[in-house]
Amino acid sequence: MSDLVTGRTGDWEVVIGLEVHAQVSSNAKLFSGASASFGSAPNENVSLVDAAMPGMLPVINRECVYQAIRTGLGLKAQINLTSVFDRKNYFYADLPQGYQISQFKDPIVGEGSLRIVMADGSTRDIGIERLHLEQDAGKSMHDQHPTKSYIDLNRTGVALMEIVSRPDMRSAAEAAAYVRKLRSILRYLGTCDGNMEEGSLRADVNVSVRRPNGPLGTRTETKNLNSLRFIQAAIDYEVARQIEIIEDGGAIDQETRLFDTATGTTRTMRSKEDAHDYRYFPDPDLLPMIVTQDEVDALASALPELPDDIRDRLMGEYGLSAYDASVITEERDTARYYEAASDGRDRKLVANWMTVELFGALNKSGKSLESCPISPEKLGELVGLISDGTISGRIAKDVFADMFETGKGAAAIVDEKGLKQVSDSGAIEALIDQVLAANQDKVDDYRGGKDKLFGFFVGQVMKQSGGQANPGMVNQILRSKLDGA
Repeated sequence: MSDLVTGRTGDWEVVIGLEVHAQVSSNAKLFSGASASFGSAPNENVSLVDAAMPGMLPVINRECVYQAIRTGLGLKAQINLTSVFDRKNYFYADLPQGYQISQFKDPIVGEGSLRIVMADGSTRDIGIERLHLEQDAGKSMHDQHPTKSYIDLNRTGVALMEIVSRPDMRSAAEAAAYVRKLRSILRYLGTCDGNMEEGSLRADVNVSVRRPNGPLGTRTETKNLNSLRFIQAAIDYEVARQIEIIEDGGAIDQETRLFDTATGTTRTMRSKEDAHDYRYFPDPDLLPMIVTQDEVDALASALPELPDDIRDRLMGEYGLSAYDASVITEERDTARYYEAASDGRDRKLVANWMTVELFGALNKSGKSLESCPISPEKLGELVGLISDGTISGRIAKDVFADMFETGKGAAAIVDEKGLKQVSDSGAIEALIDQVLAANQDKVDDYRGGKDKLFGFFVGQVMKQSGGQANPGMVNQILRSKLDGA
């Protein structure tokens, strides 16, 4: 097993499960009409319901329910037509009610699965245990005053989907691939914006270690990780920490931990609660929630094509590699760009130009695909000029750089700068004759057995032509002249 970790006393298997909290994309909160927008002034988006004023009753937001169902369908999961909201009781200063409205025994979405794609193109299916809806809590701010903490309730009551995986992951890389894929699906569906920097997608990581195929070990939960890098670093640290403790004869405490981004270490937050600690019971202010199969079917029929389906199509119909297809389908906008750019063009060549040149230029410039100066049609035009022999691949890179800087089309730049590839056999033969005549000593050396000089002659001909000679024709004619004489 390639994912085993070697300790002082032998091999260990890592067992990872994730609980991902995804903020539902909706205008209003889960049980109130207050705005769910990010970035407002403190306590600007707070209704009487959010502030838990006496006598205030929650009213379910239908769109949040539909968003949860769409997500469940995207995860190929069971949609439960009847679900129940429960009160999860615990005290925090930023939880005005003293409880959180969540779902426990009867969630809206049951078991599903998600396929991850690793860097080598291999795939694995990760089980989804459940998805339930719940309210977010507020935010305590401890850095606004030297002796006081401030409370911002803007986030209170915002709808969250908690998506719980099975403990099917065996490495930090698999956990990162899982979150990346889940984020991609949510963004395709439009059910969560996936913005980890703003906290609208956060992961709690459950980690344990065991001997290969042995009984499950005691797990720890590291809370509120908001980047793929932090998720991997927290897992790697926690795995090493647990193996060291066990090999030294100690035992793992079941606890909740926090990840310190400055030091790359985890530290104890509190002992891990069990479900009974929260004293769950059905919320008396909310009836069991019932959706109809017709509603579910209508939502299913309106779903967009999802990344796995597009990836399979790009590989099956267009012959793309697993890597290129995965990169292109990670974002919906990227997949759309590719489809438009490659329409009627060499599909593989367009994929190569997108994943190498275009993405490289975007990363270097800090631009997004949305603000890219090269439209899909213009990239397709460039690839077309390569395919029909108008320009060489080397010249195309210069043309691309000009396109990215100016936004001009490839054909216009080629015409403007006189960059058309020379494919006239007579003109190329004349160039070759000049080069051979100027390097007769090397011609003799080549014919004497120094085959590697062939590359020198090709380079000299390309230099004489300003890089515009057709490389294939140069090779063919040069070979016949050198070997046929």
